[in-house]
Amino acid sequence: MADRRRATHDALVVCPPGLEELVAVELGGLGVRRSRVQKGGVTCGLTTRQLYAANMFLRCATRVLVRAATFTVRTFADLERRLGEVDWSEWLDGTTNLRFRVTTRRSVLWHDSAIEERFMAALPAGETDSQGQLVVVRAVKDRFVVSIDSSGVPLHQRGWRLDQAKAPLRESVAAGLLAACDWDPATTLVDPMCGSGTIAIEAATIAAGRAPGAERTFCFQDWPGFQPGTWASVTADASVSDTCELRQPMIIAADRDAGAIESAKANAERAGVANMIDFRQAPISALSSVADVGSPGHLVTNPPWGERLSPGGDLRNLYATLGRVGNEHLTGWGLGLLVADRDLARQVRPGLSEVLHLELGGRHAWLLTGRFG
Repeated sequence: MADRRRATHDALVVCPPGLEELVAVELGGLGVRRSRVQKGGVTCGLTTRQLYAANMFLRCATRVLVRAATFTVRTFADLERRLGEVDWSEWLDGTTNLRFRVTTRRSVLWHDSAIEERFMAALPAGETDSQGQLVVVRAVKDRFVVSIDSSGVPLHQRGWRLDQAKAPLRESVAAGLLAACDWDPATTLVDPMCGSGTIAIEAATIAAGRAPGAERTFCFQDWPGFQPGTWASVTADASVSDTCELRQPMIIAADRDAGAIESAKANAERAGVANMIDFRQAPISALSSVADVGSPGHLVTNPPWGERLSPGGDLRNLYATLGRVGNEHLTGWGLGLLVADRDLARQVRPGLSEVLHLELGGRHAWLLTGRFG
C-alpha cells in the first residue's frame, strides 16, 4: 500500500482579524520558517508534527485548515471532474460524515447549495452532519480552494468555559491582549472588570505552562493518515511544559457584579487554575488596595463598550474613574485597554498607543497600551 503521509501540508491558520502577526510569531516558535500574513489568517507550510503542534499550542488561532485542492472551473461538469482527480484518502475513509462551508465571489458557479451537492456526491464520505468533518470551499473569480479542517471545535474553546458573564471575550483574543501588552508571567496582573474571567484564566494557564489544547481532541486524530507516534511526541512536549517549574504571579480578577465573579470562579475551577487567581467582588475604586504588591505589574481589561452592555449608557464616569484610581495608585504599571471607542479611552489616560486593531463580532476594537502615572 502506498504511503499516504505527506512531508508538508499547505495550511491556513485562521484567527480573529487583527491577531495575524501574533499568530505568525507563535508559528515561528514552533519552528515554522516561512509564513505569510493575510487578513484573518496566516498561510504557511507545516510538517505533520507542526500541524499537530499548531493545534495543541497556538493560543491566538481559531482553526488550522489544510489545503486539499486548488483549481479553476466554470462548469459543474468540470467541478465534478476535478473533484474526482483529488486523492482524499489522507483525510477521508469513505465513512466520515461531512459538513461544508461554501463561499463564492465573482464566480460563474455561485450557487452554494448546488456546489455542496457536487462535493457530497464526489467525496468518499458518509452523510452530512452538523458535527462532521468540516470541508471549507472558497471560490473567487472561478478559482476554487478546498481545505480540510484539522481542528474541529474552534481552538479558542479551551474546554473550561461554561459559565459566562455578559459579552464574553474569546480566549484567543485574551491571549492576544496579554502578548501584545508584553505581560511577563512572573509579574502581577489585574483585571478590574473581569466578567467571566477570561483574561485572568488565560494568564494563569500561561503562567502554569498549560498548553491551550491539552484538554481536548482534534479532527486530525480521526484522519486515515493520522500518525499516532508523532502525536505522542507532541503530547509529551505538552506534558513537559505543564510540569516545568511554575511561575506564580499574583493575578487579581475583580468585578462589581457578584454574578460575574461567581461565573469567573466556576470557569477557573474547570480550568484548574482557581488557586492562582485572587477573585474579588469590588468596584474600580478598590484598585488602590493592589498598590502594595511590590514592583509594578500590568492592568489589562476589556471594559464595557456601551452598546454591548448598556444601550444609551454614558460610560465616561466609569473610564474616568479607572484613570483616576490607576494614575493615583498604580504609578508605573503597564496598562492595556480593549475598547470600541477610542475617545472613551482618553478618559483613562491620553496618549495611549494603538497596538492592535481587531474585528470582533462585526465591530472594530482597539487595544491601547501605555503606563499609569
